[in-house]
Amino acid sequence: MGAVITDGRLKIGDVATRSGLSVKTVRYYEEIGLLAPTVERSNSGYRLFDQSVINRLAFVKRAQSLGLSLSEIRDILNISDRGELPCEEVKQHLAMKVAEIDHQITALEILKSELQQLLNHWQDHPSKHLQDTTICPNIQGECQ
Repeated sequence: MGAVITDGRLKIGDVATRSGLSVKTVRYYEEIGLLAPTVERSNSGYRLFDQSVINRLAFVKRAQSLGLSLSEIRDILNISDRGELPCEEVKQHLAMKVAEIDHQITALEILKSELQQLLNHWQDHPSKHLQDTTICPNIQGECQ
């Protein structure tokens, strides 16, 4: 298993080794349609991959590292499979990721400020009444 088939097609083990992915991951990517034009089945049921699958998997790995979902990647690959350059689609997805990151940064800055506010007003020994009526008066807002 994993040997190159005589006509240049690759078995799944060889694809996994060359791509740095597990056989399970390659199988999953094939099942969800990411590898469609690069794979076929032999008469005995083996998955046989065209050599171009290695470049395709490298694209998938890079796109994932940039935060694209497998669904987004599949859409981009479908454009490429139609013979079109998908760079405009990729650009749009990356711009949306930047906007999402900006939103996350803003949310994290707000959370950081709230946490700092709590710590600035922290009471190590709140009143007995607060101890009896709250679990942690410092975070339940009763100490401020």
